[in-house]
Amino acid sequence: MGDDKKEKTAKVKETHGTYFIDERYEIIGGVRYGFLTSPKFSHQDALGRLHLAFHSACSEDGVILLAPMDVHFDEENILQPDILYIRGENKGIIQDGYVYGAPDLVVEILSGSTARRDKTIKKSTYERFGVGEYWLVDPVYRLVEQFAIVEGRYHLLATLSEEDKLVSATVPCLTVDLSAVFVEEEEAGK
Repeated sequence: MGDDKKEKTAKVKETHGTYFIDERYEIIGGVRYGFLTSPKFSHQDALGRLHLAFHSACSEDGVILLAPMDVHFDEENILQPDILYIRGENKGIIQDGYVYGAPDLVVEILSGSTARRDKTIKKSTYERFGVGEYWLVDPVYRLVEQFAIVEGRYHLLATLSEEDKLVSATVPCLTVDLSAVFVEEEEAGK
């Protein structure tokens, strides 16, 4: 008799209540993903400028939230987008201080530690749960990829540069002049 039986590695499905550690993480497909580093200046600068653009254009029409804010799609999918927008008529998904359901628009700003996840599993999760519009913002190359759900799937509507205006496909009040988002680092005070 041999001991050549392979021992199976146990996989643990994680839920939001599993960890009581004061740190940022997301659960995607039941797997916990931590945020390994804090964002760089270009990420935070783009985040702040986008928030200002959202606020000046759409604050009367809906709710604009910044990370960290848990968006609960189900027990196995709790994500923290950089920016999320919920139209006024959909504010019912905000319950007990959290978001339970699909925001109308989600923005992820790419960073070295999260870009791959933002472009793959987070994008497919947002698509699967019906987030109407998804922006991937690249502060290094100064580009925005704009996706919207068409017949249940994300379609790339545009790849925009700092010279363009981004017009939301799902949020009527939202137009963003990207030259105001991607400013020169010297102008931003760096």
